[in-house]
Amino acid sequence: MKSLLYASIAGVALAATGVLAQVEQNAPQGGSMIVTYQDDVATLDPAIGYDWQNWSMIKSLFDGLMGYEPGTTNLRLELAKSHDISDDGKTHTFVLKDGIKFHNGREILAGDVKYSLDRVTDPTTRSPGAGFFNMIEGFETWNAGEGDGLSGVKVIDDKTVEISLSRPDATFGHIMALNFASLVPQEAVEASGEDFGREPVGSGAYKLAEWTPGQRVVFERFEDYHRGGVPKLDEITFQIGLEPTVALLRLQQGQADVPGDGIPPAQFLQVMNDPAQSENVIEGGQLHTGYVTMNTRMEPFDNKAVRQAVNMAINKDRVVRIVNGRAVPANQPLPPTMPGYAEEYEGYAYDPDAAKQKLADAGYADGFSTEIYVMNVDPNPRIAQSIQQDLSAIGIDVEIRSLAQSNVIAAGGEPDQAPMIWSGGMAWIADFPDPSNFYGPILGCGGAVQGGWNWAWYCNEDLDARAAEADSMTGPDQADARIDAWRQIYLDVMEDAPWVPIFNEQRFTLVSDKMQGDGSLFVDPVHIPVNYDYVWSSEAE
Repeated sequence: MKSLLYASIAGVALAATGVLAQVEQNAPQGGSMIVTYQDDVATLDPAIGYDWQNWSMIKSLFDGLMGYEPGTTNLRLELAKSHDISDDGKTHTFVLKDGIKFHNGREILAGDVKYSLDRVTDPTTRSPGAGFFNMIEGFETWNAGEGDGLSGVKVIDDKTVEISLSRPDATFGHIMALNFASLVPQEAVEASGEDFGREPVGSGAYKLAEWTPGQRVVFERFEDYHRGGVPKLDEITFQIGLEPTVALLRLQQGQADVPGDGIPPAQFLQVMNDPAQSENVIEGGQLHTGYVTMNTRMEPFDNKAVRQAVNMAINKDRVVRIVNGRAVPANQPLPPTMPGYAEEYEGYAYDPDAAKQKLADAGYADGFSTEIYVMNVDPNPRIAQSIQQDLSAIGIDVEIRSLAQSNVIAAGGEPDQAPMIWSGGMAWIADFPDPSNFYGPILGCGGAVQGGWNWAWYCNEDLDARAAEADSMTGPDQADARIDAWRQIYLDVMEDAPWVPIFNEQRFTLVSDKMQGDGSLFVDPVHIPVNYDYVWSSEAE
């Protein structure tokens, strides 16, 4: 997913065991919260937004047919009141709840499901999440710009929609809980046009009240939300343009409640060694991997041996030290607690001499010059400098391009712009706890599109076919075989080496004294970084 610099293995037990957050139904409603960010929000369009900053914002503005229990990755019905699956696993029938409304006051109907799914998969939308829906009948034709929408999505009546799949898919329930599957009103999208991401109209717990670019975004409680007693807060203000160190100072002075960019690395030990502050630090996280991408369509990274040499050249232990030891070195795309992780796989050992020899064997004995793009929030530029130093040792001269998150994401989504990207601050956290989620959007052919998140532009059609076959294994008797299939897919990815997996990092969220709620809501595995819908304020009346 869109991602976060501070992620962890610690939160995985929560997701894997399905322990529910202790949602306080009787918590008082009212009060407000201030969340700080350095960079402005790129978009609040659920079909487009796909970074750690806007992901949770969008979740609070929009709903889909499916969702998750607070603080977990346990699926639940959201806007749907029922979900039936045919015996062959290929036909899913959803019936909408009665009386649910968009923020503009209009009742939500089955036609809105059809419109929203057609929109996100329409190639003119340029959604980075379009590929998630490739199991729906008619996807390939429609996503190629032919036909008239997804043929597999049919409106049966005002409250019933039938979705036919071209193959059974073990992940489909999770797909329908993604932000990309959120329902949007056609009339609002058409009225706003390209500005819908700045003028969002959804059906979520909050609605947009104000957006002053570069300064603040304000959400207010949606009084007609379909779940009673939610949200708990009346208002959330996202203050924009605050460098993380300044944001921490604001929190310490009682002028902010959550530093959205995390605890600044330079102040991390200071915060953790101060009892007054450390007691407000919540540790947890998601299934996360931070990595360096190499654009496989740009020279010299179109040469597998060059990519393998880069894998051997980077000192991951030093990078871990830069983040105060809050990580473990990674050797494959999947984090250690994800099903399918290959425990016996050792990966590419750090060996500069062997890396230099492999580079020479690939025809680059004198090295070459390239660029690495990096998000401009600490410690990411320092990590890029460490990588720069390592690659210099084997003859690769790397220029660092330190940019705002949205600019790095935009560069990665162009086929010939970013030779290398350090994904920190944007690294991958699973949208749901299944190995397939680390493949499709960031390593699969469907993600190697303009505006996509496969920044390596890696496309192995054989692996794509095997991935589809693995996800067609839906029966409980096929569960082990399915995980084994995914394990081998990732080992084959590492042979091709489109990435350098760097680390799996822990996540720490600092909150003000007034913010209340089960700790898992502040390290929610789905609402990253905070489940805004269920946290509450002690200042509420």
